Amino acid sequence: MEPPKGPPGVGHCMRSFEPYLEANHRVENPVVHISLNPSPKDKLSDEQLERIAREYLKKLGYGNQPYIIYKHEDIGRPHLHILTTCITEQGRKINDFRIWKRSWSICRHLERKYGLHPAEKQDYSYRQLTAVDYKASDLKRQIANVVKGVLQQYRFQSLKEFKAVLGLYRVTLEEIRGQAAGKDYAGVVYAATDEKGNRVGLGIKSSSIGKSTGLPALQRKIGMNKGWLTKHPPSPELRQTIAEALRFAPTKEAFVDTLKTRNIDAVLWQNDAGHLYGVTYIDHRSRCVFKGSALGKECSATAINRQYHPLEYGDTHSLEQEDRHTARDGMSLSVAMLDLFTFESYPHPFLEDPEPRNPYGRKKKKKKKGRQL
Repeated sequence: MEPPKGPPGVGHCMRSFEPYLEANHRVENPVVHISLNPSPKDKLSDEQLERIAREYLKKLGYGNQPYIIYKHEDIGRPHLHILTTCITEQGRKINDFRIWKRSWSICRHLERKYGLHPAEKQDYSYRQLTAVDYKASDLKRQIANVVKGVLQQYRFQSLKEFKAVLGLYRVTLEEIRGQAAGKDYAGVVYAATDEKGNRVGLGIKSSSIGKSTGLPALQRKIGMNKGWLTKHPPSPELRQTIAEALRFAPTKEAFVDTLKTRNIDAVLWQNDAGHLYGVTYIDHRSRCVFKGSALGKECSATAINRQYHPLEYGDTHSLEQEDRHTARDGMSLSVAMLDLFTFESYPHPFLEDPEPRNPYGRKKKKKKKGRQL
């Protein structure tokens, strides 16, 4: 279905799909999206990429279907996106049972046939991550590389911890929630930051980077990471390293620099007044991220405040008070302040009136009916 003049447009492509989509309305997901990612070492022309994609579709069982093949270079290397439909011209659905397994076998066959470098997931997962340069023209590609790299390399247990690792490479995230057309929506937007950690430029929707970077995928990954870290708790050596650095470093800046020399990053969360209300530790050796209080009170934000501001915190935040409140409620005041900005928020025991108040005043107690003894 070639157009009479010029290359096909979006409308022309949509019309080529319509007869197939109209043949069966019962299929929930009639459109199939496939991504083919050759190794960066393979230098392939557009004609070679097209030939490989067509052969891939034919072997997968989609050779007689309408399809669109287009090339992207937004992740620093050429790769292909393919759109097709699983509904045949007769209205039957193509069998997609274990399609991922058949796809894997076809890709290995094509690598051997065309002399391509075999796929090695570890080369991508553990590649060197570099900080984003917000002044460069390929900003989206840089942010995508950092986000995907951090997701594959580090284990974190909250969006706050994920944001802490991204910040090392001058990327930040913002959770977006709202309502449109009577329906609730939630998502994630990524953006670059400057040298001071301030957001610069426009945000990039997670959907434009990949499904694995969206909010549902992040929540699933956080759940899996929590399960893994429960079985693999932080090592005593990590706690000891942090505690020793805190004991001997004369300033907060020296404390952070000392940990850097031991392959640990400490991200200090401070408000506009300079008050430290939380700390996140990133252990690059184990590639795990921990909230300070999760490692023990000697690594918490309260311990850092007491070490470098003894007059302000020495008397009002004694160890006995912290032990009592932590044992009773499982967190300290500084941790509670941090948790206000996470999904794990809950009322803090230090509040004078923890019970929610009725905006119309206290409810009167109803008298019980019946005989009074």
